[in-house]
Amino acid sequence: MTAGPLPQTGAAAPAPAAVPRRGGIGLGGAFTIAWRAIVGTPLRSVLTALGVIIGVAAVVALTAIGQGSTAGVTKNLESLGTNLLTVQSARGGGGGSLVRAGPRQTITVEDAEALAGAFPDRVAGVAPSVNSNLQAKVGTNNAQVSVVGTWPAYETVRNSPVESGAYFTDADVSGKKRVAVIGHQTLLDLFGDGTEGSATPEQAIGQKIRLGSVTFTVTGVLPDKGNSGFGNANSQVLIPLSTYLQRFARTNSAGGQPTVSTVYLQATDAKDLTGLQSDVTDLMMQRHDLTDPDNLDFQVQNQADSLASLNSITNTLTLFVGAIAGISLLVGGIGIMNIMLVSVTERTREIGVRKALGARPRDILTQFLVEASLLSIGGGVIGMLLGVALAFGGKALNITPVFSLPPMLIAFAFSALVGVFFGYYPAARAAKLDPVDSLRYE
Repeated sequence: MTAGPLPQTGAAAPAPAAVPRRGGIGLGGAFTIAWRAIVGTPLRSVLTALGVIIGVAAVVALTAIGQGSTAGVTKNLESLGTNLLTVQSARGGGGGSLVRAGPRQTITVEDAEALAGAFPDRVAGVAPSVNSNLQAKVGTNNAQVSVVGTWPAYETVRNSPVESGAYFTDADVSGKKRVAVIGHQTLLDLFGDGTEGSATPEQAIGQKIRLGSVTFTVTGVLPDKGNSGFGNANSQVLIPLSTYLQRFARTNSAGGQPTVSTVYLQATDAKDLTGLQSDVTDLMMQRHDLTDPDNLDFQVQNQADSLASLNSITNTLTLFVGAIAGISLLVGGIGIMNIMLVSVTERTREIGVRKALGARPRDILTQFLVEASLLSIGGGVIGMLLGVALAFGGKALNITPVFSLPPMLIAFAFSALVGVFFGYYPAARAAKLDPVDSLRYE
């Protein structure tokens, strides 16, 4: 019988099988434990994340409403005319008393005519304008309207085409004809019962209306312009400037010439607005015999500058309010830290048991850090949904929200970082607990 091989002297004994650490967990296990802890106390979890929810919702809603407001302002300004310069009397009228009820009218019809002829290749249209509030009447219907005396170029310069009928013409201005173009609401008030759909433009074309004591024939009706926020264009009545000056102008003149409140100029090229503004200013200074640019009796405003100023104010307010809302995220983070500290105290024996079973400090750290992160991330998701819902509530203020992805992502990322940052201290404290002392904790 052949003997088997003899065991080698000094050979190493086989290694014992590794014993798994029953208290150790991976990231998936940490997620499971954290999730059970959160859903096990739903009310406390919601209250813990409430600060984050409110902060994210406020940032999302306020930025969307702010951007919607900016877009609305831009749209309204553009609806009043594009590539626009406005020439108006300066506040204070170029000297005298510092306190005035309003600017002294210094812009004359001759100024408007000079501006119309001075830049034929650079100006697409010129429309002087003067207005006053009068009572309009048709039969037993009456309405308070803004009567605007202007030139036919107002149609293109102020982006006000008629929906039905036609504008008055240069011949109507020369002949001081009593013709009128009425706004949408004026149509409803004078030819209907004031409600939408109660009258059609066809009912008004060719009909007579009374403005004060003067009768006019309606030649055109403007479309519904909504609430532009810059005066109610729907309640306007446009008539030839010459007719207005003859029938309604107050005894207001400059150098014996009738005045207007504003002259609108439409530039041919938007890129030429700044240069045209400078040249218009120079021409007006020559006409008014002025040499000091700091003491003018008129002002020339650039539509682009006005739009930039309004947008700058709106954006600043949005950032300011958004920053205040962001503070609530920090407050929410502090709330998460406080509740997590309470949770660590309540679960001290659990931590001791897990450490006794082999859980390492980093396992405990991971578990509580994941729990804090889940609270903040969940709060961020709920806050984003709530913020979107609140933003649509801005429609009650006639503001259509405009959602931008970067602010929403920043708010959400900040909420997640808040959870990690403020959750680390409670998690680290739990990881450092002594297992023996933890098991004795009551």
